[in-house]
Amino acid sequence: MWRRSAVNSACGKDNILINDWERIDDLQYKGLRIIQDTRSFCFGVDAVLLANFATVRKGDTVLDMGTGTGVIPLLIAGKTEAAKIIGLEIQPHLAEIAGRSVALNNLEDRVSIIEGDLQDGVSLFGASVFDVITCNPPYTQPKGGLINPNDSKAISRHEIKCTLEDVIRIASKLLKVGGKLAMVHRPERLVDIIWLMRYYKLEPKRLRFVHPSPGKKPNLILIEGVRGGNPQLNMLEPLYVYNDKGEYSEEINTIYCREKKDG
Repeated sequence: MWRRSAVNSACGKDNILINDWERIDDLQYKGLRIIQDTRSFCFGVDAVLLANFATVRKGDTVLDMGTGTGVIPLLIAGKTEAAKIIGLEIQPHLAEIAGRSVALNNLEDRVSIIEGDLQDGVSLFGASVFDVITCNPPYTQPKGGLINPNDSKAISRHEIKCTLEDVIRIASKLLKVGGKLAMVHRPERLVDIIWLMRYYKLEPKRLRFVHPSPGKKPNLILIEGVRGGNPQLNMLEPLYVYNDKGEYSEEINTIYCREKKDG
């Protein structure tokens, strides 16, 4: 059942229809808000870090593959001067929610949501058209267990609708020469990512490990490859989500635009 939720007009539409199983979350940046389906896979810190990591310049055309409810396009729209940002999502109900979030934030002039399969990327958009592509892909490879192929969370978490190779192969076709693919993934797939990027002519240029806290192993990687780039990988400083005191690190607070506590 639909209900009408009041929204501060400074942040978007005066009101918007949402389902009983949906909620509106504050993205903590320039008043941006997002509608999320509490029954499906909601975005996490990895999506926020990826939106912050991607190199987006003024006037760029950006594609977010597997956009979910559209958090990465919304954040890139708020943080950069990209001219056009497209979110591509294969799951119809998530694409519909993402579209309402775009309207909620009055970003229809810069952000578009397309329901479709990244495998059809070239037919949807043409080849060599994007300056930047972002992707927070499914992390888990199917290992023979029973996975419901129609389950929204399973599609978001497991390589059911696309594989890591699909993402990199299609991104290479869609990027302009010199265009960038920015991804977030698990460290255990790093060798696969670098091999696949080079195979599909995307040269790894920036790599950053994300650690839960100092002294703990990384549980995420942020990596950027450039189509037709020259070999030279820049290893960035590690990013820590929490500090030694168990509090959010200063950098995480900066990314989330949180005010630093006194003392």
